[in-house]
Amino acid sequence: MKFNYYPETDSLYIDLSERESVDSREVAPGIIADLDAEGRLVGIDIDRASQTVNLSRIEANPLILALSSLLARDSVVSSICVRCADNIFVQ
Repeated sequence: MKFNYYPETDSLYIDLSERESVDSREVAPGIIADLDAEGRLVGIDIDRASQTVNLSRIEANPLILALSSLLARDSVVSSICVRCADNIFVQ
């Protein structure tokens, strides 16, 4: 998993897989889910990232690693919510 922050557009892209994105869905205002040809989540784009998440700290722990693995395998994305507390949750 890779985190890429683009200050010129204030967007954060979370690359969950090396698979190619072929479709995108806005799952919440400013949150775009990128999907591969089989409908699996491969990336998350967060617009206005500096206003949405804490960019000064990235923490990796087993829960986050397990979540990213689950998201990368999930073929149906119903909703992704990003809390301002810098945690990503699936509903």
